[in-house]
Amino acid sequence: MKSLLEQHVVRWPDPAASVVVVGSPRDGGPVALAATGDLDAPRRWASVTKLLSALTALVLVHDGEADLDAELPTDVAPPGATLSHLLDHTSGLDFEAGGPGTWRLRAQPGQRRIYSNTGIEVAAAHVEQLTGAPFAELLRELVAAPLGMARTRLEGSAAHGLVAPTADLALLAGELLAPRVLPAAVVDALRTPSRPGLAGVLPGFGRQAHNDWGLGAEVRADKDPHWTSPDNAPTTFGHFGQSGTSLWVDREASGGRGLALVTASAEPFGEWATTAWPALSSAVLREAR
Repeated sequence: MKSLLEQHVVRWPDPAASVVVVGSPRDGGPVALAATGDLDAPRRWASVTKLLSALTALVLVHDGEADLDAELPTDVAPPGATLSHLLDHTSGLDFEAGGPGTWRLRAQPGQRRIYSNTGIEVAAAHVEQLTGAPFAELLRELVAAPLGMARTRLEGSAAHGLVAPTADLALLAGELLAPRVLPAAVVDALRTPSRPGLAGVLPGFGRQAHNDWGLGAEVRADKDPHWTSPDNAPTTFGHFGQSGTSLWVDREASGGRGLALVTASAEPFGEWATTAWPALSSAVLREAR
């Protein structure tokens, strides 16, 4: 498997990119099956940040400190919006949508899937208001530290400010593959389609008839084109970032044992990734059968 990763990555614009394949052997929990590149160098994960930010909010929901479906105060969010609308990109907020009193809205909550950095930032602001704690501190205490992601930190936006080594994101991938630390219900909310069937634009890949998302993670469903492989199960979930990073989890792969793939590159997302990532994903899935 390691040589397979190297054969693909050497053809990427950044041949020093780091990649980790995480799987679940028959006799134990998730482990790194193969890796290439520097797994310890800090990387900017851009929108992959949204996975950890959503998990932070969902842990608070699980603990009874936040409500997914209550309408949020209008000094925090657009009228009628709930925390679940913000996390699954159905709040109606534009990608960069201003603030209270100056919201740029493209739809009413629940009507359309509109990918929005602002929506995630509003969710984080709401959580800060509820707890009185900085969101970066909550992310560290509720998610990163329990998972052993000791070198992970949030710098700025809850939508795209994560800085972490690839090794830390591999720990996250393993937890999403088979939860052992976080409550299973928290991870299930992240990956289970929320308001399925809504159309929308998947950044970098165009309009999708079924642009399904969970509460924080994108769900593959029947999207085409897509950044994962056509061989990935429709239930595959994860996120990619404009920094050239990606993380997907396919619990049906490898004979039902499950598989996850983490990639990090110094080359920003572009046309190269739309072909390189699916090709690598297909090869990894074949090798792990």
